[in-house]
Amino acid sequence: MKPVAVDTNVLVRLATGDHAAEHRTALASLAARPWRVLPTVLLETEWVLRSVYRFSPAQFADFVEWMDASGRVVLEQVDVVRTAAAHHRTGMDFADALHLAQTNGEPFLTFDKALQKKAARLKLNAQAVA
Repeated sequence: MKPVAVDTNVLVRLATGDHAAEHRTALASLAARPWRVLPTVLLETEWVLRSVYRFSPAQFADFVEWMDASGRVVLEQVDVVRTAAAHHRTGMDFADALHLAQTNGEPFLTFDKALQKKAARLKLNAQAVA
């Protein structure tokens, strides 16, 4: 069966279980047909889980890894998402990690000095705009 794309709110219900009925519905939907998760939806999901539910980078990375291993969720650009989740687990902002993971090692120009330092520690190519 072809996967169906899901929205941020569906992933949030799955991750948090904060609305019992919607959590059950999300689980039933996932059992009935595979889901496809777009990187933009994952980016928004991380923001909601961090800002509203106080998920740590490790908790979010665990959730991404769970989805990846479930056999029911197709993560679009899976290699990029896996790399970004791994860097996020180390404390890098998920959005920055996702941006850097998509560069394939090419320079990523930024004015963000903190990002440059974190990237350097991970041997990623974030450079100052010159």
